[in-house]
Amino acid sequence: MTTEREYTGDYPDKTLYIPGPTEVRDDVIESMAQPMFGHRMDRMTDLYTTIVEDTKTFLGTDNDVMILTASGTEFWEASTLNLVDENILVATCGSFSERHANVAERLGKSVDRLEYEWGEAVKPEDIRETLETSDTDYDVVACVMNESSTGVRNPIEAIGDVVAEYPDTYFVVDAVSALGGDSVDIDAHGIDVIFASTQKAFAMPPGLAVCVVSDDAYQRELESDSASWYGGFQRALDYYDRKGQTHSTPAIPIMLAYRTQMKHMLDEGHTARDRRHREMAEYTREWAREHFDLYPEAGYESQTVSCIQNTQGIDVAETIDAVSERYDMVFSNGYGSISEETFRIGHMGEHTVESIRALTDAIEDVADL
Repeated sequence: MTTEREYTGDYPDKTLYIPGPTEVRDDVIESMAQPMFGHRMDRMTDLYTTIVEDTKTFLGTDNDVMILTASGTEFWEASTLNLVDENILVATCGSFSERHANVAERLGKSVDRLEYEWGEAVKPEDIRETLETSDTDYDVVACVMNESSTGVRNPIEAIGDVVAEYPDTYFVVDAVSALGGDSVDIDAHGIDVIFASTQKAFAMPPGLAVCVVSDDAYQRELESDSASWYGGFQRALDYYDRKGQTHSTPAIPIMLAYRTQMKHMLDEGHTARDRRHREMAEYTREWAREHFDLYPEAGYESQTVSCIQNTQGIDVAETIDAVSERYDMVFSNGYGSISEETFRIGHMGEHTVESIRALTDAIEDVADL
């Protein structure tokens, strides 16, 4: 039984280097503290159309964008309900890709896994071979872009090019911990659905999920006998076309924060933001190789989360606590079955190489590296 505890509000501020939530700008937080207004007022239409169209501009997509009050997890469910009549192929290479397969099974779909060892990346040629040789006609191929449990960045662009050769199969990408910090040309690579959470590389407060939907995926749902109610493409996108609003009451304060942060992201630009994340990742990898080792397969390392092999045998939990106590910085333990042998550093959102170096210096000091 969980022991009841009282939230006191008396906590020291900690700089977050975990795989999300991440640091949020002061003006983004402040933008939430506005008087409340109705979600059917013209002001809401102005707000929602602004953030939807700004997101399209930032991501460089002509596809439709949905922004709902939810975790990105919502679109695991919704994309499965909207696009999968019966069969789905899920490439699994860590905890979150495996969870995607589990969700589809719980929804009663027939799930085939293309399984990889943790730390390995999904290979486009394996997707091709499976699609060519399987007796199953798959409605959807699903893949995670950034497996944050292992620090693997899968080559979704090349995988999308393969799936695009099968016009009756749709490509769904979980980009929860990557989108906004790792550039991908959604339209050019035939990605039918790609989704993310705002508390990761978008560097916003938790509470919103962003989903980009192709025309083909929208049409697929129209032809289906059933679909998600809350995350239905038709329901959300048609309501936006008619009203410029969400079909259900949204978290208005977080959308105000989204507006402010997306303006910052547009000012920086997608290319420059991608480059800054790449520089942070490269610094972290160099540091990890000097003192430890990297867990993911070489050449497939994440641009937003580094999973580091604890070759020195440091007490990770003790080190996390000490860094938090002495430096007010928080990084992350390993995840799932590799929790005892790895730790993770989130270098996403508004961090820079300099702020990441401050953390690695703190780890070196505490762990006596």
